[in-house]
Amino acid sequence: MADVVDRLIEAVNAHDMEACLRCYSLDATMVGPELQAEGWAEIESYHAHVWEGVPDTCMTVWDRVAGDGRVAIEATFNGTHTGPFLIAGGRLLEPSGRKVNVHECWMFTVEHDLITALRLYFDQLELYMQLGASIPFTSP
Repeated sequence: MADVVDRLIEAVNAHDMEACLRCYSLDATMVGPELQAEGWAEIESYHAHVWEGVPDTCMTVWDRVAGDGRVAIEATFNGTHTGPFLIAGGRLLEPSGRKVNVHECWMFTVEHDLITALRLYFDQLELYMQLGASIPFTSP
C-alpha cells in the first residue's frame, strides 16, 4: 500500500508526469490550500504548475505512517521560486528567485495500489514569508 506513495514521491522528485499519473486512480481527488483537483487532467495540471513555479522542486520524506488503506507522510518541500506560482485565494505570484523549504503533511487514501484521494496540508504563513508574499486578507 505504501509502495504507491513511494513511487509518487520518486516521480515528483524526477518531474516525471507519466509516472506521477500512474500512481493515481483515474477518478482520484486532491485537495490542498490552493486547489481542489478531480481526475487525471486536473491532477496533472497541479503537478505541472508546481514544477513550473519551482522547477527544482524536491521533496524529502521524514516520516510515514500506513494502515487500513491510509498513508500519511511528513515531508519538506524544497526549491527555488523561479516561475509563476499559484497561492490560496487564486493569486499568482510572479517569480521571486527565493528559496523555499516548507514542512508538509500529505494524507493518502489507497485502494488497489492506486491513490484515490490526497489531502495536502502545509503552513501557508511559512510559505508566504519565504516567498515574500503578503497574506490575502479579506475585509469583514
